[in-house]
Amino acid sequence: MGLSHHDRTFSEPVNWVTTFFMVAFHIGAVIALFMFSWQALAVAVLLWWISGSLGIGMGYHRLLTHRGYKTYKWVEYLLTIFATLTLEGGPFFWVAVHRVHHQNTDVEGDPHSPRDGGLWAHMGWIMTGRVMHNHAPELLPYIPDLRKDKFHTWISRWHWVPIVTLGVILLALGGWKFVMWGIFLRTVVGLHATWLVNSATHMWGSQRFLTGDDSKNSFWVAILTFGEGWHNNHHAHPQAARHGLAWYEFDMNWYGISALRMLGLAWDIKIQKLKHAAEETPAKSAAPVRVLEPSAASGDD
Repeated sequence: MGLSHHDRTFSEPVNWVTTFFMVAFHIGAVIALFMFSWQALAVAVLLWWISGSLGIGMGYHRLLTHRGYKTYKWVEYLLTIFATLTLEGGPFFWVAVHRVHHQNTDVEGDPHSPRDGGLWAHMGWIMTGRVMHNHAPELLPYIPDLRKDKFHTWISRWHWVPIVTLGVILLALGGWKFVMWGIFLRTVVGLHATWLVNSATHMWGSQRFLTGDDSKNSFWVAILTFGEGWHNNHHAHPQAARHGLAWYEFDMNWYGISALRMLGLAWDIKIQKLKHAAEETPAKSAAPVRVLEPSAASGDD
């Protein structure tokens, strides 16, 4: 498992449209480094948090995919729009692929397991192999809840509209520096951060729970993804809205959900139930710990 000649990426056909946009955005990210300004950097960091934390972590992942909490529809739709700013596709595609991943984690059928190669798990599955899109027949059975929603159906087809609109706004406000940093560089950083959850957290790190797969907890991936790096915790309790379980497990996305709750914008939040370690066997038993009651493996309920 790793970056080798056995990596599935090198035995699959190239998806040329996807590859073109990925290459273009990476070139734009490099160009952005030569157009630095503190204002542009601030814009990029702000948009990274809005799209990566509010959008992907709190929206696509913990709300739409696993229904870890409930909120008003306008909040759900706003978080969804934020998520489309990452260039990671519409909710149909993102949620369906992630639900497939949980159903087939690190076995045949997992869309991005490092057992098929580290590069494949990171970005090869996007740029090569069979093209999957928002309305791919094999994905639709995994998102019956989203298919009933007119907004999610619309935004899944037109998911590129928000990021293009944002680009026009940034150009008007701060010129090309804002565009290069707020769109190209910020998007590339966000993409690789998300992809690290697919690759790195199934390759390196520690396991608190015996989940039967390769999921691991990674502090540095958690920092880059606002808390999504506590991946073994997540695979043990996929529907839980909280991923960081210890005080030192930074989980900005959980803090965001907690803030929504304090504002009266989130309720029915699913969290793990604590019980004594003697009732359950953790992956590591070097010291007495309190572990969590396992829950359903799928968030599609």
